[in-house]
Amino acid sequence: MSRRRAAEKREVLPDALHGDMVLTKFINSLMFDGKKAVAEGIVYGALDRIRDKTGQEPVGMFHQALGNVRPSVEVRSRRVGGATYQVPVEVRSDRQQALAIRWLINAARARSETTMVDRLSGELLDAANQRGSAVKKREDTHRMADANKAFSHYRW
Repeated sequence: MSRRRAAEKREVLPDALHGDMVLTKFINSLMFDGKKAVAEGIVYGALDRIRDKTGQEPVGMFHQALGNVRPSVEVRSRRVGGATYQVPVEVRSDRQQALAIRWLINAARARSETTMVDRLSGELLDAANQRGSAVKKREDTHRMADANKAFSHYRW
């Protein structure tokens, strides 16, 4: 970790279609090799597919899915006298959002549908309905923190 000053946070511009900053961060996280137009096409295609399947507002469903995946606690490794303990700590809100986005994208990439649009729309729908592997990842993280609650006095 650098001992210099902390890196400044760059502000992202809201996305072109819906004017949503979180959606822009999601598109940027999905992007490979600077192909932003491809990533936008995937995300907007998935949102259109959600609108077709449910008939609801897709950006609202996206935010609901993201909220269902956000972790509130996680475990961090802490060395105390030669032993390493998994210490449960609360997660900052910007890290909650980053983890939720990362977990959703990884879960969508691991699905078995043919196109990424199908995978992403399926994972977002599953996450909005409290199921799917991204929600399972959050539950596992919470379960791990709950199991290590005895070491919470090592928090720093």
